[in-house]
Amino acid sequence: MNALAGFLTDPWQLPFMQRAFAVAAIIGAVCGVVGVHVVLRGMAFIGDAVAHSAFPGVALAYAFEGNLLLGGAAAGITTAVLIAFVSQNRRLKEDTVIGVFFAFAFGLGIVLVSTRDSWTTDLSSFLFGQVLAVSAGDVRTVAVVGAVLVLVVLAIGKELVTVSLDRETARCAGLPVFRLDLTLYILVTTTIVMSLEAVGNILVLALLITPAATARMLTERLWAMTLLASSVGCLGSIAGLYVSYVYDLAAGGSVVVVLTGLFVLTWCLAPRHGLLAKLVRRPEVTAPVVAGR
Repeated sequence: MNALAGFLTDPWQLPFMQRAFAVAAIIGAVCGVVGVHVVLRGMAFIGDAVAHSAFPGVALAYAFEGNLLLGGAAAGITTAVLIAFVSQNRRLKEDTVIGVFFAFAFGLGIVLVSTRDSWTTDLSSFLFGQVLAVSAGDVRTVAVVGAVLVLVVLAIGKELVTVSLDRETARCAGLPVFRLDLTLYILVTTTIVMSLEAVGNILVLALLITPAATARMLTERLWAMTLLASSVGCLGSIAGLYVSYVYDLAAGGSVVVVLTGLFVLTWCLAPRHGLLAKLVRRPEVTAPVVAGR
């Protein structure tokens, strides 16, 4: 009993772990909320694209000794706006436009990095995350930005779902489809940039997608899916940090492995849509998410 109590409380005695837990919990919860709409939209590729499109901004900020996260945010939001604008052309599918700008942004980042003779710890932390090194100021910034993101998503959640399910119906209903697209892209971009310090550019997509995908296996209701995704993201991130602390593993990678483990467990055991449930009764068609109650 004492050993278990020590396991649970020891990390909280360390100030850097306290900050890491706070940031991981906030980012996990926010990624869950925003990720719901990414999963419903079937646009997981945009998360990967935006994460990589932030790379040239980071490389440019690094070259001029600027703030890496601000540089990444500027490049990511610029790419998101371009994707939202160009994808309004009905001759091009959204994933096609995303692929074009994703490849360009990442290629530009590689070109910019190649102009430098060496990489530094700061640039490496952008790629792989450095949640154990966050400051008290970082915690406050993540908390404020995260709260704003969640409030915006909750305010326009039903409209985002409507556009995700049927864009033409949304247009006929008078919804500002382009503005909603642009808002969602900026929300995703801001969430990703905010999460880079926790898991890094390479793993950030998992934090955005996996909790929402886990929740999607358990419910068809938007409010329930949002609550579940936020909870899975928050608790899974904390559990991942515990694993990292106990076994001296990479923090970002441990968080992603734990979240993926929760997804696999849910995929197997979900009461209605899990693998075991489908083996014992005739498969059912997954119902669409309902925005209301």
